[in-house]
Amino acid sequence: MQYSQINENTKISKISFGAEWIGELTQQQVNDLMQHCIEQGVNLVDCWMSDPKIRDKLGEGLKATKRENWIIQGHIGSTWQNGQYKRTREINKVKEAFEDLLKRLQTDHIDYGMIHYVDEVKEYDTIMNNDFIKYIHQLKDEGKIKQIGLSTHNPEVAIKAAKNPDIKLILFSLNPAYDIMPPTENIEDYSDKTKYENLKGIAPERAQLYQLCEDTNTHINVMKAYAGGRLFNKQDSPFDTPLTPLQCISYALDIKPVISVCLGIKNTQQLDEALHYFNATEDEKNYQEILKNLPKHSFERTCTYCGHCLPCIQEINIPMVNKLYDLAKIHDMIPESIREHYNNLQKHASDCIECGVCIENCPFNVDIIKYMQDAKKLFEY
Repeated sequence: MQYSQINENTKISKISFGAEWIGELTQQQVNDLMQHCIEQGVNLVDCWMSDPKIRDKLGEGLKATKRENWIIQGHIGSTWQNGQYKRTREINKVKEAFEDLLKRLQTDHIDYGMIHYVDEVKEYDTIMNNDFIKYIHQLKDEGKIKQIGLSTHNPEVAIKAAKNPDIKLILFSLNPAYDIMPPTENIEDYSDKTKYENLKGIAPERAQLYQLCEDTNTHINVMKAYAGGRLFNKQDSPFDTPLTPLQCISYALDIKPVISVCLGIKNTQQLDEALHYFNATEDEKNYQEILKNLPKHSFERTCTYCGHCLPCIQEINIPMVNKLYDLAKIHDMIPESIREHYNNLQKHASDCIECGVCIENCPFNVDIIKYMQDAKKLFEY
């Protein structure tokens, strides 16, 4: 297992356990699966589910494998009403559901208290100015949650969260398909192949989010890394070309602020298949060649900031220059934050001697020399 060091006292496994499927398992199967997680070094579990039966099973599993071995990512605003799940901001229901979570998980605290499922910018703004956020801070003050997080599928909401110093972790849907999708408040758009027509390369808002998270030290835990399995077969994938689980995991973990990939795991076999990532060959993890040669939405000649172009003999941070250029060019005027980032680089686009070594190394055949020329014109003239 590999870990992301969060602070002096906390490290999180780069593969984490999404427990949504344990409702289908017996208690012994849940205990065995969680024990296997611990033995393999997995130490974070996500619980967005409000179903009392699932929470009870997870609580017994935590007890059997020792609560202190786990970092719990628990969701606030996920409730159980009239025998079914309901997302709500109704404060009395929210409080009742959170106290139920603590009781059924047999714990006195949640490590990351996640503001549950915020996909509309308007809703985010409302939450940040009403009793919901006051309750979140109350829980933190009381020690019932250790850190505040938020889950969303919308990069515009995630950007707002990354700018909020109180929010330390974002549970965000991330994979090669979702990364080309422009912001949407409708989660169903991600499953609609027609929405991907004429799209290519990383959406600017997502590139902005990943850079902002890096700047603010806001961590990302990835959900939907496999797009619900749709990326594994030609028929369902918007790319019309299948990817493998290892390639999807590799894609997510290559994004710097990503600390973990949270996978919905039903059995030990699925976990072991994911954990093979840490022993896999570079060829098994290589997603660049597939994305470059996609029959649709090709990443060919599109910078993904992967860093394979490095090292530069002039010591230019090529991915960062390219990223800042892509972020800046979508604005009428360069935002001061982006300009400051560029100015603070040790080497700039003007230091490029056009040797072409970076182009030879680039898996996407990006014209990096032209990137440097364009960045120089944009930032230095």
